[in-house]
Amino acid sequence: MKHRTVVVTLLALGLGLWAPALQAQQASSDWVTPRTEYGHPDLQGNWSNATMTPIVRPPGVAAVLSAEEVQAQEQARAEFIAADLADSDPDRPPPPVGGELTGDVRWDAGAGAVGGYNQFYIDAGDDVAIYNGEYRSSLIVDPPNGQRPPLTAEAQSRLRDAFRANSQFGQYDNPENRPMAERCIMSFGSNAGPPMMPNYFYNNNYTIVQTADHVMILTEMVHDFRVIRLGEPQPLAEDIRPYMGDSWGRWEGETLVIETTNINPMQSLVGSGAAFSASPQAKITERLTRVGPNTINYEFTVDDPGTFTRPFSGEVPFRRLDALVYEYSCHEGNYAMEGVLSGARAQERADAREGR
Repeated sequence: MKHRTVVVTLLALGLGLWAPALQAQQASSDWVTPRTEYGHPDLQGNWSNATMTPIVRPPGVAAVLSAEEVQAQEQARAEFIAADLADSDPDRPPPPVGGELTGDVRWDAGAGAVGGYNQFYIDAGDDVAIYNGEYRSSLIVDPPNGQRPPLTAEAQSRLRDAFRANSQFGQYDNPENRPMAERCIMSFGSNAGPPMMPNYFYNNNYTIVQTADHVMILTEMVHDFRVIRLGEPQPLAEDIRPYMGDSWGRWEGETLVIETTNINPMQSLVGSGAAFSASPQAKITERLTRVGPNTINYEFTVDDPGTFTRPFSGEVPFRRLDALVYEYSCHEGNYAMEGVLSGARAQERADAREGR
């Protein structure tokens, strides 16, 4: 009976998601942008950019979706979640060894595998993003085809060199071979940015705090945080490249404009379908505009002539999160590094003994 209630409730939510979502994006005509005590537009609070809308437009899909297409997508998502929850036995054993990825974002990759036990633990976004009253089929809006621009010859050469350099080592030879997200150094999916993008798994939540001369943005995923200084930029030296780069902000009317350079080349940017590592020439511009009590319009432009043949831009709404942003206590990969590497060496010795 409990499962049936969950199914009916989620299906009802799915059928009605698109209509309230549109209303939530539109401020009433008498709404006035709140101000901080320093006179700046108030962006503070908890926000989320979780959405079903992909970063890159799928083939054969129009730039703007109809309400009927949106309703069909959201209903399918709600039905998938409901079915997954209804089929989940709370006392079931761990997934079998050798299991495969199943479902939408559910992991069944081996006995005792970490990850989403079921959809109850995953908040990947369950509605299509609305920007300026339109249902967009991709977060990238320029180029008009919704795709990441082609790589330059320089970037292709850089990728080949990196592949050759890495191919001399196994995946578990050194700590540097392990991904930063696994080591809890940086969030995966480019949540922290710049640009700040959804990861399509979970924890797509942010806290913004403002002072007279700084803006702090805390990302729930891997507790990344950015401190953006306001005022005339005093750029870092060329060879200093912190994670999330060197960000400086300014107010242009109601909009906070953030320009970031000196991005660490080890950081993966943008995310699903458009991920890349920045060249030394990269500059990313972000624009945050409060357009209603529950919405910040977030726009970004990636300008990296060392990587792409032209700049590209995108948009995604940040919506008010009426919930807490919790501590993301993540250090598993770093604490387990000795075990990870020694386990790989033990496996190699075993393979050698067996002639594999």
